[in-house]
Amino acid sequence: MLKSAELGRALSKQDYDGALGELRTSLLKAQAELEHAKFPVIILINGADGAGKSETLNVLHEWFDARYLRTEAYEAPSEEARERPEFWRYWMWLPKAGRIGIFLGSWYTPPILDYVRGDGKARRFEQSIARINAFERTLADEGALLVKLWFHVSKKVQKQRLKAAEHARNTRFLVTKSEWQNHARYDDFVFVTERVLRETSTGQAPWTVIEAGDDNYRNLTAGLTILERIQHRLATRSVSVAPEFEPQIADPVTLLDSLDLTLKLEKSEYEERMLELQGRLGKAALKMKKRRRSAIFLFEGSDAAGKGGAIRRLVWALDARQYRIIPVSAPSDEERAHHYLWRFFRHLPGRGRITIYDRSWYGRVLVERVEGLASEDAVARAYKEINEFERELTRDGIILSKFWLQISPDEQLRRFQDREREPWKQHKITAEDYRNRRKTNQYEIAASEMISRNSTEYAPFTLVEAEDKRYARIKVLETVCQRLEDAL
Repeated sequence: MLKSAELGRALSKQDYDGALGELRTSLLKAQAELEHAKFPVIILINGADGAGKSETLNVLHEWFDARYLRTEAYEAPSEEARERPEFWRYWMWLPKAGRIGIFLGSWYTPPILDYVRGDGKARRFEQSIARINAFERTLADEGALLVKLWFHVSKKVQKQRLKAAEHARNTRFLVTKSEWQNHARYDDFVFVTERVLRETSTGQAPWTVIEAGDDNYRNLTAGLTILERIQHRLATRSVSVAPEFEPQIADPVTLLDSLDLTLKLEKSEYEERMLELQGRLGKAALKMKKRRRSAIFLFEGSDAAGKGGAIRRLVWALDARQYRIIPVSAPSDEERAHHYLWRFFRHLPGRGRITIYDRSWYGRVLVERVEGLASEDAVARAYKEINEFERELTRDGIILSKFWLQISPDEQLRRFQDREREPWKQHKITAEDYRNRRKTNQYEIAASEMISRNSTEYAPFTLVEAEDKRYARIKVLETVCQRLEDAL
């Protein structure tokens, strides 16, 4: 790719100025159309040192309406970013549907730098490339348009530009020792970059290599490339409404039917074990904090299965400064304008902290599936996307515990009626609960498939027989303690 780039391409000021007016008008028009098309555009500006990346970014801010751009320039990760999974900081800046986000530097910079400088191993480098492809596939599958630009300059031009920048009073501070070190290893960077571009240029997210020796040519080519990609997507996008569908019921017997819901625990034994387990949990949480390990406890299950009660018994043993409970309901307008995983990345715990999700990202393959809010293709993709997401969490050292709490339809009805009778519980029961109850079989089929496909060795589901609340709470606490103790 880089070797085939035409070096020495130049554009006269007259030709540049002649093309600029139409380009700027077209970009603004495309940006306005994009607002109604409801897909995000993610522009990556990457390339060699001295290739003019910042200059092109500034030009794009002039050409587009900057009020509706989101721009982020990536350097070394902040302390907040280092406390979370690698891709957390990129997820946080993704543009919402209808908007354009420009990333100066991106998820490509760290693996290239590590490999060339000898900080990374071949296997680690290959894993980074695989994670990048998976990340971009996840974004593209949800409709995002990725425009990836790589600015290339010859070694001679790079040296000239670094020297010129050093001699100019207003730019000398921008030239660092590391840039000259990178220049000394120019050929190594070209070799590694060639491989990265080749292995990450996909049908969904292709690279465009632009010869960047001439400012006019670089800027105009970048603008035309972005315009062409947006116009093509606007012209070819298919406006589709997720069709309503229900899981096909091939067999009325599900995985959840195998649970023994008669399991119970006497009050005396419950109270004794509760004290013991909360003591264990408190110690494990303290050790986790000292070792700067993070944890996620995730709760799914039947309506009225006791998720809230189990969560309360967990947090009684924890320092309130160490954990956050995230109750998940229908997404807000802002959340709907982003990828469905975006709102969960926002709450990932930092080092030594715990996030408890009361319902979670599994809504895509449960509620959205059963209620026809997501297409069959989107649901099918979600199983793999969720596994990749959870692998990323656990690879970063997060201790992930996932629970499904199950009760029988008769017990659920009894608890619904109990909530209606008790004034302090009435806020828990709504007409939607009874409506969902009529789809119990569909929900159980969807849950069984979810558990089968998303219970992995690095993030297994724990099925909890929750007909007896005491038994369920003890099983949850016992599982959490064991997971933390094993991990630590």
